[in-house]
Amino acid sequence: MVYRKPPDGGWGWVIVIVSFFTQFLCYGSPLAVGVLYLEWLDAFGEGKGKTAWVGSLANGIGLLASPVCSICVSSFGARPVAIFSGFMVAGGLMMSSFAPNIYFLYLSYGIVVGLGCGLLYNATVTITCQYFDKRRGLALGLISTGSSVGLFIYAALQRELIELYGLDGCLLIVGALSLNILACGSLMRPLESSDSPSPEKACSDKVPDQYFVYHEKEKTVEENISILEKGYIDEKCANNVPDYKQDNILNKNVLSSINVNEKDTYKKKVVEQTNFCKQLAKRKWQLYLNYWEETVVLFKNRVFSALFFAILLFDIGGFPPSLLMEDIARSANINEEDYHMPLVSIIGIMTAIGKLILGILADFKWVNTLYLYVLTLLMMGAALLAIPFARSYFTLAVLSGILGFLTGNWSIFPYVTTKTVGIEKLTHAYGILMFFAGLGNSLGPPIVGWFYDWTQEYDTAFYFSGFCVLLGGFLLLLAALPCWNACTDRSSKLPPNTYSYRVASSA
Repeated sequence: MVYRKPPDGGWGWVIVIVSFFTQFLCYGSPLAVGVLYLEWLDAFGEGKGKTAWVGSLANGIGLLASPVCSICVSSFGARPVAIFSGFMVAGGLMMSSFAPNIYFLYLSYGIVVGLGCGLLYNATVTITCQYFDKRRGLALGLISTGSSVGLFIYAALQRELIELYGLDGCLLIVGALSLNILACGSLMRPLESSDSPSPEKACSDKVPDQYFVYHEKEKTVEENISILEKGYIDEKCANNVPDYKQDNILNKNVLSSINVNEKDTYKKKVVEQTNFCKQLAKRKWQLYLNYWEETVVLFKNRVFSALFFAILLFDIGGFPPSLLMEDIARSANINEEDYHMPLVSIIGIMTAIGKLILGILADFKWVNTLYLYVLTLLMMGAALLAIPFARSYFTLAVLSGILGFLTGNWSIFPYVTTKTVGIEKLTHAYGILMFFAGLGNSLGPPIVGWFYDWTQEYDTAFYFSGFCVLLGGFLLLLAALPCWNACTDRSSKLPPNTYSYRVASSA
């Protein structure tokens, strides 16, 4: 498909607005699932680890299925995918209001809503990138704050709806609100050139004539009817003659209809088509092998391998607070009268601020984005280790604000990946990292919940979470130290004899 030059404005700002509200509506409830988590604990009486799977699946399944979501958007376009996904998110939320047990929620809220959010995320990012080039960073930054603002508002909204209408009524109303995604999706007008050929014509023009077995011109309806009538008359006439004469007539017709040249031509074209299929399969297999070879080359990059472990450990340890912070406050016996604002709302608004500030810092030339990302990991690890010592609402609110601000490092993660692997390998590398980020999102809250079920306290769980994030930060810091590059440059400048002698002497 041929696209016009990105206008960097015009209808593109409408795309930014509807993409912002799309992420606001679809991610509001899954990110603020900590409010629903408390109600599900009381309603179904399951363990914290088992109940935490609902929220972790809703937030992780979209990242895990990001390759499939990207293929859907590329194949069908952003507008149809957004409208279909709006039905998925709204339907999943409404189905969750009728959940008889926690396992039903795994399907309705975890998989259906989570997959719908993943499709909507890819659709909004894709359509925004098509409309913006020079201002792409600003546009993506604006739409990414939609999820953070949704977390801030939905945390208070869901709590108020639960008090007024109960858990089931809350999910029905939130699902009905999500139907507004359909209106947003309908405004995602694709940026196509007016003179681009239709897909059917373009596909048929690309296929060479030698791969068509039959070159006959398609007959009209009148010609087909005349052929059928002629066949019927011939059959009727043949039935009026004796059997032995009918056999002779048929044999003569068959012998006369067979032409040796036509038969050879048909066989030749069948062979050519078979070879074409073989070549196509071989090319697909070669692309598959090339993909895995490029993946191996990526993991030979020391910093990329460390970044892989860092993002996995960061999501295992850093994601649970947004899901479990409300339950942490209840476990600490904090009086509900001291609640001036839900802790999850504080995390949401500070995440939006963190995305903007860290994104602005990353644009300065004197700022090393890799070291900035490492700093956010180390500070988040320290904040997670401080959660067991918080015994008041004020302390938990401060820690929630710090964790939310540092979670905004998602805005600089694409910058870090680009600096690590280069713009040519960004798509491949980012897809791998996002897959394992989704794996960490899915595993983190259940692991913390299992720790609580085992020890009946959150202290050990958050010691584990803080250790995971700190370990990822230190691994990335060690891999990014300049001394490694200096050693590599020095060894590459040594003559071969000197190098081998030093190796032998050290051995």
